[in-house]
Amino acid sequence: MDENQRRAVSEMRGSVRTQLGSSSTQEFGDLTLMRFLIARSMNVEKAAKMFVEWQTWRSSFVPLGNIPVSEIEDELASEKIYLQGLSRKSGRPIVVAKIHRHSVPKDHLQFKKFVVYTLDKSIASGFKSKEIGNEKIVAVLDLNNLSYKNVDVRGMITGFQFLQGYYPERLAKCYILDMPWFFVSAWRLISQFLDKATLEKIVIVRNEEERQEFVEEIGEEVLPEEYGGRAKLVLLQDYVLPPLDD
Repeated sequence: MDENQRRAVSEMRGSVRTQLGSSSTQEFGDLTLMRFLIARSMNVEKAAKMFVEWQTWRSSFVPLGNIPVSEIEDELASEKIYLQGLSRKSGRPIVVAKIHRHSVPKDHLQFKKFVVYTLDKSIASGFKSKEIGNEKIVAVLDLNNLSYKNVDVRGMITGFQFLQGYYPERLAKCYILDMPWFFVSAWRLISQFLDKATLEKIVIVRNEEERQEFVEEIGEEVLPEEYGGRAKLVLLQDYVLPPLDD
């Protein structure tokens, strides 16, 4: 971090303390606060507002600090999310979503909790010995075998809005594979709810050359075999997080 960034972080801490109290930012390192500043184009007051809203949401929606598996059993049973380890090039966690295994949820609250569980565990899989604060994930949205019954515009908007509002600068890149023609109009609608920074991180893989670049970016050793790699798919709920330092 340069001097201007350090000054912005210090000012942001002061603004948050004014709103939430003296201990509101003590447990968070500078790199965590920098994510909020970057998400708000280094505007201190807007970043502080976003941080306060995140803290308020987190204490309300995730009061235990994590989402218990018992609260998302139906979503986990669909076996649609996989966690594959760290990419070769960037060292970031790879999370794969097989959208054809998704159904429009009857319990939208459970789906929201599942989104949080997925993001929390995916991000945590990138911690080395402890959280640094600037860890990011690489997402792969697999639309192969997609049918109309799997198209959940509301669900995808929810996922991206959670990323934008409560996990700022946690997404490094999102690859979309095998987008069928009938999903294009749905994607145009979803895109209207995404900010410019998020859209710039999304890569729609359309041809063999782009697919090869995708394989090289992720690394054959962690990419599942069906995408040109050598790894086996690992269900999200089966992935064991590395132990962290106390």
